[in-house]
Amino acid sequence: MQVFKDILDTVFSDVGVFDAVCVTFQLAFGATFLSSVLGIILGLLLERVRFAGKRIVVRINRTLMGVPPVVIGLVVYMILMRRGPLGRLNMLFTVRGMILAQVLIITPIICGMTYTSLISRAPAIRTFAKTMGAGPVQTQWLVIRELKKELYFAVITGFGRSISEVGAVMLVGGNIKGHTRTMTTTISLLKSQGIFTEGLTLGVLLLIMAFIIQSLADFFQRGEKTDENY
Repeated sequence: MQVFKDILDTVFSDVGVFDAVCVTFQLAFGATFLSSVLGIILGLLLERVRFAGKRIVVRINRTLMGVPPVVIGLVVYMILMRRGPLGRLNMLFTVRGMILAQVLIITPIICGMTYTSLISRAPAIRTFAKTMGAGPVQTQWLVIRELKKELYFAVITGFGRSISEVGAVMLVGGNIKGHTRTMTTTISLLKSQGIFTEGLTLGVLLLIMAFIIQSLADFFQRGEKTDENY
């Protein structure tokens, strides 16, 4: 790990790239995990529960799926600022505050993708489960198992959105070297300094890391399928 840090420091001079890599993945994994739990549960509830105004809720969620991240960042900044409702938590300019902003961005995306998959496939799965005499819990578990691919794609989409985010994390985190600076905000900093080559190199490094993580996720998913076949 120290060798990797030395290489990064040599290539990217003094912009704190190694710390930015650590913050990026801490932020991405934390935000994606929380958003996945919230998004999948909300998507399941939204598809299953009938209530007045459900269409409005679905439309609001779809609107939030495309909301500019910088708007969410501004809202979270106002909430976490010293005079804001959650100012006492001291989360502004911290990784925790950045995770909160990303959870608000990613959760509607995962929720919307989960809901869309459910409304197209869940009714048929439930009908099949009913004919086989499955109970409510067994039926719901079957729905989740049959939609694993769709849920996996929703989570990967959320992770991709998290790892590439700039505007919201810049506003809430402040781009503080060694604390809240991420790989994307480092690229933005390098661009403002006119250091385009190092910025592009860091962008390629970010893509390679994202590719490796997705490849590992695909590998474990295929391994799970093989185990089920046995």
